[in-house]
Amino acid sequence: MKVVTFERNGVRSYGILENDRVLDVGNRLASRYADLRAVLAAGALQELLIASTQGPQTFQVEEVNFEPVIPNPQKILCVGLNYISHRTETKRPETKYPSIFTRFADTQVGHETPVLRPSFSTAFDYEGELAVVIGRRGRHISEQDVSAHIAGYSCYNDVSVRDWQRHTAQWTPGKNFPSTGAFGPSLVTPDEIPDLGALTLTTRLNGKVMQEAQISDLIFSVPVIVSYISKFTPLYPGDVIATGTPGGVGDRRDPPVYMKDGDIVEVEIDRIGILRNVVQSEAHAGS
Repeated sequence: MKVVTFERNGVRSYGILENDRVLDVGNRLASRYADLRAVLAAGALQELLIASTQGPQTFQVEEVNFEPVIPNPQKILCVGLNYISHRTETKRPETKYPSIFTRFADTQVGHETPVLRPSFSTAFDYEGELAVVIGRRGRHISEQDVSAHIAGYSCYNDVSVRDWQRHTAQWTPGKNFPSTGAFGPSLVTPDEIPDLGALTLTTRLNGKVMQEAQISDLIFSVPVIVSYISKFTPLYPGDVIATGTPGGVGDRRDPPVYMKDGDIVEVEIDRIGILRNVVQSEAHAGS
């Protein structure tokens, strides 16, 4: 099942993505579950499937605006330097534990929505990633039990403002500009993915492949990441974990390749989908 959050005619809803159609089941279930986070908290994903067989209103994908899959997570936790290729290009040493930082929920945007480059920075960089969405509350989760806490997977682009990221040793400012966390297009449930590690993540800039790696290349695997994070903070349904980006980021190329206005950036993961966004200057947003 592929689940989406979308907006149409100023009304936000959620539904099931089937090829080029969106089945609006949120319209039927909103009295019980206001949004997808509420669906996950209630363990009610299967109710979406049932509702999808009961004549929901259906739209072509061109008729809706995709929102971040989970627009209102309590937590977004990101893993840095989690592919050997990226750690090597940054010349960072090996570490015993994953490097964790946070992103704010109000920085997120959906599929086919512009990512906004702040007008005072030209160091605007892509980071294609696999996102894990939590489906069941947990604390001190063992690695063996992690799968029971995962609702599904999605594509993420942890777009970074590199000059601000390097102001200090802390990365938070450069990772939290408005409309820089692209997330979508859908949450894909684990039953659709028989072997997560076999999937390939590819990031393209204007059609050119910039990053490519298998999920199995993660230094810290999904079970390790989720278990580790759950030791220091409880995880709740709808929480999002961006698992890290492979080598090939624009900042570490010679010369650097930063995104500019009008560029199209795509993050594709086999069996999960393609997340596409155009780059737009924040100064021109809405003009």
